Amino acid sequence: MSKLFPRTALWSRRLRAALAVLATAVAMCGVVLAATSTPSSAATCNGYVGLTFDDGPTGSTSALLNVLRSNGARATMFNVGQNVQNNRSAAQAQVAAGMWVGNHSWNHAHMTSMSQAQMQSDLSQTSSAIQSATGIRPQLFRPPYGETNSTLQSVASSLGMRQVIWDVDSQDWNGASVSQIVANASRLQAGQVILMHDGIQNTRDAIPQIMANLTSRNLCPGMISPSTGRAVAPDGTTPPPTTTPPPAGGTCTATATTTNVWGDRYNTSVTVSGASTWTVVVAITAPQRVSTIWNGTATWDSSGTVMTMRSNGSGNTFGFTTMTNGNSGARPQVRSCTAG
Repeated sequence: MSKLFPRTALWSRRLRAALAVLATAVAMCGVVLAATSTPSSAATCNGYVGLTFDDGPTGSTSALLNVLRSNGARATMFNVGQNVQNNRSAAQAQVAAGMWVGNHSWNHAHMTSMSQAQMQSDLSQTSSAIQSATGIRPQLFRPPYGETNSTLQSVASSLGMRQVIWDVDSQDWNGASVSQIVANASRLQAGQVILMHDGIQNTRDAIPQIMANLTSRNLCPGMISPSTGRAVAPDGTTPPPTTTPPPAGGTCTATATTTNVWGDRYNTSVTVSGASTWTVVVAITAPQRVSTIWNGTATWDSSGTVMTMRSNGSGNTFGFTTMTNGNSGARPQVRSCTAG
């Protein structure tokens, strides 16, 4: 027995040491799992919104990615081509962090003053720089300053990109405080897109509160569909609608199209199918205001932002002119179409 005891004691010490290491590893694993799984599983997603950040990559992109990841958020980064060329690693980090990347022109110029050939060269060069750095060819394009026209939209489309403006402007570019950015973001509804920017401290500081507000409303960050320009689930699917069906009288379909865009206003054409007499509810975003309507009879709610248009015998297409009043990015949203 005396000869065996030292060996037995040695085994015992080794066993205790091994168990201690295993316990430490399990504990550490548990901490890591808790830290990574909580943000992504915290919310029930009844709808999706598009968080977008323009003008990157910047020297602060790493800080932005850290706060997005720590809050379980994914976003679309509309990158400037020359910034990507000068900071390829930051563009690669965006993709590695699970973000989507889009085209935001080569150097943020006023593109509506360019010729078609210049537009083509600018966007093509930007997409090539993004693809070279990240391996991903952009499918989304955001025009600088939200300035666009039919030629620019056509060029973007020819390069396989859908133009994406925004529904909500965070005003972070305009010196908005953290609380103001959070308040602006709280207006986001399912399917909508918000404009924010890379490189702004107040924006990074607002993200935890923005995410808390979205979670409280069962909204989650999603991708922007290249087909519709609206926010959908990260896998590209559209959740079932959560809006209340229109009242009795049957349903119809109303499709809105922006037909003309000028510096201070734009035209919208709405085509109704499925009914010869109809009532369509359309919402615009303040401070925009409708100045002219045609082929319908309109009434407004007390806010002046929700228009109810009724057929007046002029056919199944109506239209209106909207004054941007400083918000050039938002576009009207059809809320419902009721037959009869």
